[in-house]
Amino acid sequence: MKVNGSTNINKFGCLIANYNKADTLTFYKQNTGGPIKVSGRLTLDVDAFDCHNSMMTKDLRKTLKYKEYPKLVIRFVDLSRYPDVKDKQNTVTGEVTIELAGVTKSYQVDYKFTSNETNELTLVGTRQVNFSDFSLIPPRKLGGMIKTNNELLVEFDLKMKTIE
Repeated sequence: MKVNGSTNINKFGCLIANYNKADTLTFYKQNTGGPIKVSGRLTLDVDAFDCHNSMMTKDLRKTLKYKEYPKLVIRFVDLSRYPDVKDKQNTVTGEVTIELAGVTKSYQVDYKFTSNETNELTLVGTRQVNFSDFSLIPPRKLGGMIKTNNELLVEFDLKMKTIE
């Protein structure tokens, strides 16, 4: 998972690089042609964020209230359609809920997907969120001279394979 943001001075990127848990997402195929229901979630440790700058990492974790709310939870709700690996249109949208700092919000996420020769699927989801969506105040430094912007671009990669 990556989070990209900016201040009035520069840009920054933070990530949770090592999430190696095997989670299960269940897709419920429907004959109606509507959205495909999905169940499953990812639970991430907020203190695993690394901004490659110790001060920025500390500020982000503190802003996200990691001691009080140590987990960030992404729950998958639906996809607009099943990602068909033979389809040349390699985009799909879906709804997720994100639980952060004690607040849960629903978002539409845009995904791009690719597959490899063994038909494993990679979904890369992106969505802009705001600190204020979660009742959080963006960090400031040097008496407010350095201000973090409210907007963050969140990106997460899901590597999936079908289990029969």
